[in-house]
Amino acid sequence: MMAIRPQNPNRRRVTIIDIAKAAGVSKSTASRALTGNGYTSEKVRRRVLAAAERLHYIPDAHARQLRAQTSNIIGVVVSQLENSFYADLASGAAHEAKNRGYITLLFDDDSTSDILEAMLTMRVAGVVITPTDEKTTNLLLANNIPVVEADRVTATDRCDSVSVNNHDAVAIATRDLLDKGHRHIALLLDETDWTTGKDRLSGFKESYAREGIDISNAEVGYAGWSAQDARELVARLLEQKRVPTAIFAANNLLAEGAYRAIQDAGMSIPEDISLVCFDDAPWMSMVTPGITTIAQDAALLGTTAVRQLISRIGNPQAPFQATVLNAHIESRGSVKDISGQQNNA
Repeated sequence: MMAIRPQNPNRRRVTIIDIAKAAGVSKSTASRALTGNGYTSEKVRRRVLAAAERLHYIPDAHARQLRAQTSNIIGVVVSQLENSFYADLASGAAHEAKNRGYITLLFDDDSTSDILEAMLTMRVAGVVITPTDEKTTNLLLANNIPVVEADRVTATDRCDSVSVNNHDAVAIATRDLLDKGHRHIALLLDETDWTTGKDRLSGFKESYAREGIDISNAEVGYAGWSAQDARELVARLLEQKRVPTAIFAANNLLAEGAYRAIQDAGMSIPEDISLVCFDDAPWMSMVTPGITTIAQDAALLGTTAVRQLISRIGNPQAPFQATVLNAHIESRGSVKDISGQQNNA
């Protein structure tokens, strides 16, 4: 067993001057070899790196940040870290940042004053944010901090963004329900102020219009971001005289609430009611039957956002880029074909 001893607090920190002396080169040559900025021969670079390793040299990151007026830190701000979707997005961002030589500073809310103060204090190189409004994005941009909005978009003309094609994905899933004979579909939404909810609602409505089906057959309910609120809302829907034949939950938390309400009512999926969700979650493939869902790669959203941010840092004057990723339907067993039944309209 190897014993790990604490460093002597009185021991002088090894500097780049020490490295230069040990390697027999100038300070500027040692700096070029260690940072990779500027030319040094391969032979000299190896000698300098060997000296740095032998002396246990640790670069002074803080001093480097002060000289550059920035840092190797990327801020990542998500609005609901307890939601697996945003946890995966943050994980993808952190992994990509690490691969690119950056450190991640993570926030799980968008408290404007706290975020701005932290970003300015740490001299972050840029920020990836899932915004709940324009305020935080605007303040970051006003302080010359590059921003990439992920998942939701509030400032298309002022910063880069990475999102999913919410409209088309919901339109396709809704048409599948309509093709299977469902007319009385209940759409559960969190909101329609953001691009996510707004685009999902428009995709839902477009499918009814395209199929020539009266949208009054459908119901739209709002349950925010609470599984419990969704559970209570669906419970009321299931007590109606005319019960929906299918429920389309616009996010994974709403789907969880809907699933529990259906169980509470003693109903069976899909025999009594069909269930579709936007956002996959681990539990959806663990239950029987599995829940059909629109799967979007949250980690890829985070990865792509960091790539765009680093590109923006390297080229601040480039035109703003809006990247739109596709989602796909993961068909499981939660949708019943009732097209042969009558009186569904």
